[in-house]
Amino acid sequence: MRKSKFVLTVVSAALLALACGGGAPPGAGNPPGTEFPVDPAVLAAQPKASNTPMDEIVTRQLLPTIDRLFDQVRAQGLDTELQGVKVFAPNSGDKFLPGKVAIGFSYLLLNASPSDARYQTYLDGYRAISDMTINVTNETWGIYYYLSALWKLKKAGYLDSANPAVSAATLDKLKTRLDWRTFVNPDYTLINLPTNYYGVAFSVARLRYLLGWEGPEASEALLQKMINHYKTFSAFGFSDETDGSGRFDRYSILLIGEIVQRLIETDMQVAPEDLAALKGWLRQSVDVIKMRLNPAGNGIDYGRSLSAYADTSFAEVLSAAAHMNVLTAEEKDIAYAFATRITAKYAEFWYDAETGSLNMWDKGRRTDGYRGKARILGENLSLSHQLLYTNNLWKVSGHAQKPPVSTRAFIDYLDTLPRTALTRFAGFDGQSATYDRGLVTYRDGLRIISLPVVNGAATYHRTNPYFAIPYSYNMLSGVADTQWPQLQPMFTLADTSTGTPQALIPAAYQKNLRTQESADGKVLRVSYEQDAMDRVTGTGSGGSPFKDKRITSTTTYTFEPGQITREDTYTPNGALSLSKIELEFGSFSDGVSTSGDKRFSYASGDVYAFEVEGLQDCTVADVRGDADYNTPGGALQTSIRCSTPAQTFSTPLTIKWMLKYHSPGVASLAPH
Repeated sequence: MRKSKFVLTVVSAALLALACGGGAPPGAGNPPGTEFPVDPAVLAAQPKASNTPMDEIVTRQLLPTIDRLFDQVRAQGLDTELQGVKVFAPNSGDKFLPGKVAIGFSYLLLNASPSDARYQTYLDGYRAISDMTINVTNETWGIYYYLSALWKLKKAGYLDSANPAVSAATLDKLKTRLDWRTFVNPDYTLINLPTNYYGVAFSVARLRYLLGWEGPEASEALLQKMINHYKTFSAFGFSDETDGSGRFDRYSILLIGEIVQRLIETDMQVAPEDLAALKGWLRQSVDVIKMRLNPAGNGIDYGRSLSAYADTSFAEVLSAAAHMNVLTAEEKDIAYAFATRITAKYAEFWYDAETGSLNMWDKGRRTDGYRGKARILGENLSLSHQLLYTNNLWKVSGHAQKPPVSTRAFIDYLDTLPRTALTRFAGFDGQSATYDRGLVTYRDGLRIISLPVVNGAATYHRTNPYFAIPYSYNMLSGVADTQWPQLQPMFTLADTSTGTPQALIPAAYQKNLRTQESADGKVLRVSYEQDAMDRVTGTGSGGSPFKDKRITSTTTYTFEPGQITREDTYTPNGALSLSKIELEFGSFSDGVSTSGDKRFSYASGDVYAFEVEGLQDCTVADVRGDADYNTPGGALQTSIRCSTPAQTFSTPLTIKWMLKYHSPGVASLAPH
């Protein structure tokens, strides 16, 4: 086991633990006075409630926030307004809202007893709200959420009593409207939806069956459709969000967790061979998450739909894996400790006490347009639901009522994890027409750095959260729905005869992805080639990648403690007239100064140095007020913008950058 670098003297750490509330009850097997102290940077990085029982966080912090929203919706009805957003307005953009309202507010009833002072208020209010929202648009995920709520309420006796939570008239309408056929074809193919919706469709059909609204045939067929999709487009056990284009992201890790959660929720039995396959895929997602365990409760760091969902996706997978006994006893304890950090992070970071709401949109934060602020009520409720239902699974195992293992024990476990990993998603068969899709992970102490080599595919291929660049919480980040050239060049051609100039980026067409680790595990080299660029603007470009063979490239990354280097060689297929080459480094670090020759240093932040070779000019921009530099967790501070003016590109060009960051280090909840 590698010795952790985060060890202080006993006296100083003990004093800090007292000052920071580090004296929370340790987990079983970790009696006080037998452990090395924990570095103050770790204690500062993790949520304050990291050593608190998960169920206590849920009861004291999450349920009261739902209660306040319940009172507001009950009082304001369809005119409910949150932070200037008319949440039930026809143009709100939240097509899942009635379902999210149903599942979110159901927890108030399910966690109350008839003797509680607010029990009748919850019962009457729930019935009134379900009547009120019956004609509000509710699709796909919203259908599933609503059915899930109804099934929970039915099992608890709230649908069939003399004083039901949903009126008979409304329930009769729901029976017709909550149907998988609204987004699935008769042959069980999805209607213009990404593949993660197979899990939604199966869940809807299964819950309808449990409610007595239809037979079992559709749910059985959709389950097989889902499993067959995995087998067809998931050569290494991870779901491609497209039909083979290679978009592997948060959903690819999460989807198997969602599927297994739905099997648990609906108590569906599957064939032994299918169960073995599902457990195998679930274990592979667990292994990806294990390499990303960290003190702060941070989740995945690249791709779309991140913000709080980046964290809760890991909580969903881990709770499913624990329930299905895919984890060892030790792994269950560590998974619970990490899931507790995720729950605490939501309460302390994502929830804004000043506004009484989740915040994914303001104070320097930004998420995809798909999860815009118009969905503020629904996002509050769906995220709370994810944390509440995973907490319920941990309660079944007896974990949620207990404190997690101590921070020291948690850190010691992280110190046993491998330094590096290559997770294969697709390709790697050596065929000339095949592109490799994978995720490289480098652990520098408690800092996790990701290098995804994937295809953002339709819509996302040209956005920088899908670039093949390093990502690390609160140090290196993309920005949702933006295309500025973060840490990789963009070549703009001079020919404007066809209108918008054509721009090419090194994305989508990577092959021969290889990794090589040094004998001591400290240095990792990653290399790949591209037989074409992705044309992202101009004639031929569009929503999907456009293969442009006029430039090919080779790329080499070197990861070592405190330093990342990327070196590219771009080779033109004949002389090309370029108007410019651009590259940026948007950073959380601030106080930039330069020593000349494109070398920069920072006075504050995790990154303290950056340098570039192969481009002619570099300037520094303050981007704190620019929304295009707001990441899911907070605003970038500065951007170093490098470029080369018009030229004829006829011989190979090498572009190299190197960044240095403080090591050892640890990513906290928020940017420094």
